[in-house]
Amino acid sequence: MKAFISEILGYDPKQEDLEGGILGVVKAYYGCVEAQGRGTVHCHMLVWLEGGLNPNQIKEKALANGGDLKFQEKLLAFLDDTISTSIPSDPDPDFELELGKIHPCATRGPTESDNTRNVSAAREKDLHNLVKKCQFHTHHPTCYKYWRGKPEPKECRFDLDESNTAPISVFDPETGELTLRCLDGLVNNFNESTIEAIRCNMDIKFIGSGPAAKAIHYYITDYITKTQLQAHVAYAALELAVGRLGEYDANIDEYTVRARRLLQKCAHSMIAKQELSAQQVVSYLMDYEDHFTSHKFSSLYWTGFEKFINDEDRSPECYRSRVEIPQELPEVSSPEDVNAEHDVNSDLDHPVDIATAVHSLETTEEEEEEGGVDEITLILTTQADLRHQQAK
Repeated sequence: MKAFISEILGYDPKQEDLEGGILGVVKAYYGCVEAQGRGTVHCHMLVWLEGGLNPNQIKEKALANGGDLKFQEKLLAFLDDTISTSIPSDPDPDFELELGKIHPCATRGPTESDNTRNVSAAREKDLHNLVKKCQFHTHHPTCYKYWRGKPEPKECRFDLDESNTAPISVFDPETGELTLRCLDGLVNNFNESTIEAIRCNMDIKFIGSGPAAKAIHYYITDYITKTQLQAHVAYAALELAVGRLGEYDANIDEYTVRARRLLQKCAHSMIAKQELSAQQVVSYLMDYEDHFTSHKFSSLYWTGFEKFINDEDRSPECYRSRVEIPQELPEVSSPEDVNAEHDVNSDLDHPVDIATAVHSLETTEEEEEEGGVDEITLILTTQADLRHQQAK
């Protein structure tokens, strides 16, 4: 990853290199490492480019004075050159690479013998094989695991389908929304130079809208902040559970045996569901990074920070005075009179009256010394209930 950042992205910590890498001059980056279900370790990375505009600025510039056509053409040309969406053509079906029968991800590209025969054809053939093996999507049952059945349309959850194509990239002249071209709906986005270098499946997206930016930020922050059961704790718990449940006792009944088996299955499932693979273990033992960043960040302890601000300057919107209902009631002679009046009111369309008059009680100096009254209390009751209370 360090080689990818320095050589492919061309990031210069001193910001003195004006040429940059394959995407341009990189201003900043942040990436986190995770492992998928099969254990493969991979990285999700955000890259900020020098001179890059945020989604609102792009929209405003694209629509300025009826649309800045020169800006639109330059941006679309850059994106079309950077993001590829189809399998490159095969330069020569009869031209075979020396290691052509081996999966392209397991090789380092064309050999010296291939380049001696035809450098250009060898590179194009290698790129064709890479994209075909790594980027072309084939539907599997997991694509439809969220499908609830008919009449709901059966759609791939990865949004990859033959019909999802767009011949050219365009700006909507009314909304300023950008739609990138897609020449093959079953090919995941890729960058030619990047996939040749890393030799594995990849994805690349242009964050050109607010929702897309929020989605990617949510995904990364959600992953790096989620907690996992520590490996040594999990295996210690499993060892203890298996030891206890495996002890033989001739006096136990069948129900106890079945209960032990259930707990044993739960213990095994607890370990099986943890996102901990051999690659993750090796990465930890080799002291490899679990994230990559161009900048240093300071920890913000939010609870303590919020308490400090609250102690220094309380927000009047959060701390208001208590509100109560005045309990000025007419006198009644006896509980029997109250019951009689309550019975009469029960036959009316509106048998009870809800007290609606409220008044604010200012916090006294004594209450402030004791910490103040930080709540709103509304007491709504019926006249009959209040008269019952007074009669008692």
